[in-house]
Amino acid sequence: MRVGIVCPYSFDVPGGVQFHIRDLAETLIGLGHDVSVLAPAHEEDGLPPYVVSAGRAVPVPYNGSVARLAFGPISATRVRRWLTAGDFDVLHVHEPVTPSLSLLAVLSSRGPVVATFHTAMTRSRAMSVAQGMLQLVLERITARIAVSALARRVQVEHLDGGAVEIPNGVSVAAFADASPLPGWPGVSGPGRGGAIGFLGRFGEPRKGFGVLAAAFAALAARRPGLRLLVAGPGEAEEALALIPAALHGQVTLLGMVPEARKARMLRSVDLYVAPNTGGESFGMILTEAMAAGTPVVASDLDAFRRVLVGGAAGALFRTGDPVALAALLDDLLDHPARRAQLAARGRAAVAAYDWPVVAARVLEVYATAIECSTGRVVPAASEEQIRHNT
Repeated sequence: MRVGIVCPYSFDVPGGVQFHIRDLAETLIGLGHDVSVLAPAHEEDGLPPYVVSAGRAVPVPYNGSVARLAFGPISATRVRRWLTAGDFDVLHVHEPVTPSLSLLAVLSSRGPVVATFHTAMTRSRAMSVAQGMLQLVLERITARIAVSALARRVQVEHLDGGAVEIPNGVSVAAFADASPLPGWPGVSGPGRGGAIGFLGRFGEPRKGFGVLAAAFAALAARRPGLRLLVAGPGEAEEALALIPAALHGQVTLLGMVPEARKARMLRSVDLYVAPNTGGESFGMILTEAMAAGTPVVASDLDAFRRVLVGGAAGALFRTGDPVALAALLDDLLDHPARRAQLAARGRAAVAAYDWPVVAARVLEVYATAIECSTGRVVPAASEEQIRHNT
């Protein structure tokens, strides 16, 4: 099968949607399918061979974060060229209501179109302004996928339709087989220390690093050997500013990490902490930590609660409460048997998110979309020309 996948965000900037598309594409290629991904990219060097660059994107505040998007006549022309060259059996766009390449691809094509919705955002200024165009986009989508129940709820309540719920995938073996970083996690035990980890954009308030920093400072007072391992983009000074200077020696900042090092980072801590305060529709980092066999502590967001099976596959604390987080971490660090139980339940739960399982479900949606359509994916103008000539 020839599959065209469209990413709305810069492929060379880390993000959950980009990782999802990368892993899906590589899984499908491994299964023998011919896959091409169209995406914006600031730097084309280093892109995977299956990615076609649509040029640079611009940073735009979007859904409580900053997304790098590509839109306009130049981007539309590049989309059409890619569609013409691709001769795809199915077009798979991600976040089609975001003003970027996915929206352009839907408007520029005819044929079987599958759309995946990642966010649980119910409304935005851009969606309100472009309501007419949005309706046209939705009408041209053959089948919809939502990565979570929250994202699916948006389809039902705000976008006039349902969606098949298929979660984000995770390469379970890649995380399970990773080895810890040298010297980690170190000494742990009742009152002795322990290692906790965080991965994400610590400068982005909704990621909750400030909550974790406050909990770490309080907990370190009674656990002198406590260490914090942090990975993700941002300036070190910005992260350390949230932590008392006396504790800076107990904090290790890895910066941006490639996938292999991410897996090692997750294997290097006694507990992985996801202190996010909102804006999450799934929780990919939770499944990655679960795949690594690391027990998870997460804020009690609905999306996280669902991934962690209501708290059975990971411990939950009151969102935004550093005191509650510190108390939970203290208790878990003192009880290795409970940590082991959480890790075992996490490994069992994450099996449903393994990429081969997820990709098989996506292929079923592709087959349904193709069956419901006539012909292959073609640029819209090509179809209009055919009608004119006939």
